[in-house]
Amino acid sequence: MVFDPTPESPRSSYAEAGVDTAAGDLAVELMKSSVRATHGPEVLGGVGGFAGLFDAAALRDYRRPLLATSTDGVGTKVAIAQAIDKHDTIGQDLVGMVVDDIVVVGARPLFMTDYIACGKVFPQRIADIVRGIADACAATGTALVGGETAEHPGLLGVDDYDVAGAATGVVEADRVLGAERVRDGDVVLALASSGLHSNGYSLVRHILSGAGIGYGDRSDDLGTTWGEALLEPTRLYTSPLLRLIDALGDDVHSLSHVTGGGIAANLARVLPQGTWAEVDRSTWSPSAVFRVLSGIAGSSLESSEGTWNLGIGFLAVIAPERVDAAVAALAADGIHAWQAGTVHTGAAPAGEFEQGAKGVDGGAVRLVGAYADGAK
Repeated sequence: MVFDPTPESPRSSYAEAGVDTAAGDLAVELMKSSVRATHGPEVLGGVGGFAGLFDAAALRDYRRPLLATSTDGVGTKVAIAQAIDKHDTIGQDLVGMVVDDIVVVGARPLFMTDYIACGKVFPQRIADIVRGIADACAATGTALVGGETAEHPGLLGVDDYDVAGAATGVVEADRVLGAERVRDGDVVLALASSGLHSNGYSLVRHILSGAGIGYGDRSDDLGTTWGEALLEPTRLYTSPLLRLIDALGDDVHSLSHVTGGGIAANLARVLPQGTWAEVDRSTWSPSAVFRVLSGIAGSSLESSEGTWNLGIGFLAVIAPERVDAAVAALAADGIHAWQAGTVHTGAAPAGEFEQGAKGVDGGAVRLVGAYADGAK
């Protein structure tokens, strides 16, 4: 039969309220193939169910499986995507923020769900966002088993949206990484970031707005427009780090994802009480985007250390005799890594240190020295 919508019909009334269910259905159709590409035999039910199903039978191979979970968003980086109407990379940022938190404890990701809230569903835009999520899920070995797109007219502007996600992984109980594994003399290995990742964009936007710079303006120093430079996707560390753990075994002691709070605070969270470390700035040179933004703001790189990653996206605390092997393994995965510090026990030198963070009473960390002038 043919449905003839009338002003009295529920569908028409909902549309008059600003919610287009047909657009939502089209968005699902456009994203289906990308989502299905992340599904292995463990995923049951396909796309469109009320709940995603994941066969947990594989956990029987674990002696004592622990489930690890994480949830996050992308923050105000979405404002840049909206401003230049480019939405195909923000999904990778989401996966980086969520799944890369799971690997910190040594867990292998299993599945993820996403949530997109928007003022109006533009099917191709939603499909672009989800395609980015799905591609990054595939790259990290994560099944995208479900999600939700919610249209919120009146609450969000027509072109506004926000994204969030949650993921679950698994790790053997006796293989969990963390501060309790860290020893005196362990090496702090820094893993290069791809840029700003997804932190500190409120500061970025404030700096550019104050300088009257638009996202479509070209930066000769960066070799592209500001919008394109700022949307550089977050580097994904999960698969390379899992391979590193497989290769080095118990010699990988703890990992830290450098997100909000910066290098010192996030490293302090994965060091035990009674230890300290100094991260040597001279071992690397923050990439151009950090230097240019600091120059525009008239501030020092050091002043943004609690906000931006400044070129370090992850930190690995490993046994000192395995440094060369770790650097080589990460290089084989396309990630530049270098020794940035050493863990010590006992009384820390005089001066200010970050002492734990985000409710964790961990080790003490500070950055010392001056940043290198040239790229490392």
